Amino acid sequence: MKIATWNVNSIKVRLNPVLDWINNHQPAVLCLQELKCEEANFPLGAFTAVGYHALIAGQKAYNGVALLSQKPGSDPLIGIPGFDDPQQRVIAATFDEIRVISVYCPNGESITSDKYNYKLRWFTAFRDYLEEALSRYPRLIVAGDYNIAPEDRDVYDPVAWKGQVLCSDAERAAFGRLLQLGLKDTFRLFEQAEQSYSWWHYRVNAFKRGMGLRIDHILASDCQAALCTACAIDKTPRALERPSDHAPVFAEFSGSLRPSS
Repeated sequence: MKIATWNVNSIKVRLNPVLDWINNHQPAVLCLQELKCEEANFPLGAFTAVGYHALIAGQKAYNGVALLSQKPGSDPLIGIPGFDDPQQRVIAATFDEIRVISVYCPNGESITSDKYNYKLRWFTAFRDYLEEALSRYPRLIVAGDYNIAPEDRDVYDPVAWKGQVLCSDAERAAFGRLLQLGLKDTFRLFEQAEQSYSWWHYRVNAFKRGMGLRIDHILASDCQAALCTACAIDKTPRALERPSDHAPVFAEFSGSLRPSS
């Protein structure tokens, strides 16, 4: 069973690459971020045509998350309960007994920005949300764009990025508090190539120059992580014309979702 995540940076612009990736990889669930469209404008028919269901929390121009799945999800939930936030960043549903959350964490802009303070507040609320989710759903997967590079090895130039947004001590501590709940970074369960990144800026020819960061992650609860057999970053779509600045990340788990009745 393959669970994947991809910040597509506009689903309408990136529709064909996403459809191609689905056809090639057949994920049980694909978590999308940065839809940049409202639900009414989401290209649902294109996914229905290839056998996928969709749960969508859209937003005009910015944000927006979705769950594309081979079978319908149940108990959908949008947003972080009790956290008043107009930005569509979290959507969750259950597939069989597996709870999957697609998340688009705030960027923060810069460490001197109000958006950075919002990011840290948001992560506090998100941590509490995941703690409650873990108490209800032992088999939990949280996949998305976290906008945090957890360690120096996740950054092409740790010295240049030290203390900057995406790599600041406070952000890394916030990410660490998610792991302390009992979640595992599935990518780090396996031997990985050095300089493995999931995001490259559009500027300065960053992708071809290897100037990337690993900020897209698939976290899994202990019992779900024990079933993980592989995790990888697929850089192929990043080399296409008009790509998202992010590459899809996928994790393989033993077992499969039961067919829909």
